[in-house]
Amino acid sequence: MREIDVAALTDGVLAGSRAAIARAITLVESHRPDHRPKASELVRAITPHTGASVRVGITGVPGAGKSTFINALGVRLIDREHKVGVVAVDPSSRRTGGSILGDRTRMADLTALDGAFVRPSPSGKHLGGVARATRESMLILEAAGFGVIIVETVGVGQNEIAVSEMVDTFLLLTIAGAGDQLQGIKRGIIELADVIAVNKADGDNEGRAKVAARDLKTAMRLMLPGKDVRRPEILTCSAQTGAGLDEVWQAVLDHRAHLESEGSLAARRARQQEDWMWAMVDAHLTDAVRDSPSVRAMVHDLTEAVRTGRTSAVEGSERILGSYAADLRRSSPS
Repeated sequence: MREIDVAALTDGVLAGSRAAIARAITLVESHRPDHRPKASELVRAITPHTGASVRVGITGVPGAGKSTFINALGVRLIDREHKVGVVAVDPSSRRTGGSILGDRTRMADLTALDGAFVRPSPSGKHLGGVARATRESMLILEAAGFGVIIVETVGVGQNEIAVSEMVDTFLLLTIAGAGDQLQGIKRGIIELADVIAVNKADGDNEGRAKVAARDLKTAMRLMLPGKDVRRPEILTCSAQTGAGLDEVWQAVLDHRAHLESEGSLAARRARQQEDWMWAMVDAHLTDAVRDSPSVRAMVHDLTEAVRTGRTSAVEGSERILGSYAADLRRSSPS
């Protein structure tokens, strides 16, 4: 990346320049130490221009058709003069750090539209990476005028929990005909869901989808008992035919309206800011330990010793933290 003029980049983002948006997201995703202060400066500059969008996280069981669903819903929203930004959290290679980036090929209709901006966000090697890159990408898109921000997750797991803690509404997408509808879905994810949609409710599968939705409603009554408990709305839809997509989007809007009416939207976002702060602390501490000269000097041999069983993981972690602490003492003024 060429020398970064943060003021000019900020102006470009606020003007809605697609090139500036792409450069800004690349900056906040960067792991280069010299880029982090500039990324922080950029986020500080754009933050007053954020917060007005509808933030939706979408997760789902394998094969639920998340990308196809987002493609169809996004095109529908743009037809109604919304601007839609999509951050697709991609699984990153543990070896190279590269992302699979397959979602853009499944969102061809959406990515071709001027009112959309689709950006893969690498999940990285720890949740701090998800929290940092994804949250900051969301803010950039909001500052650029995108009124709907969709965060797509790669599956069902820890990253999905992290994403649920940075959006207003968390939508769980599932399908019928895959055996037990709850199998493969962690209970915690279901309890986090604000809206549940059974996708692929078309053709011969429409009846099975309705049965699956009914079964999920029964399950939710058992999992979240009580007459005053707000349970997620459960609907059926088809990303292929478009049936039910309007109802799903209305359920998202109804959930947001509920949060606003009871005053909890602001509280939720405030809590998310606090979570983001600690996620950033965790991420920066992890980076600092890994970059410590003493740790870098010994980590290869230590990792091999842990892998072969000559050193326990507990002892290995103690040695790493001890080396980092020694570097801190050496660098501190006497």
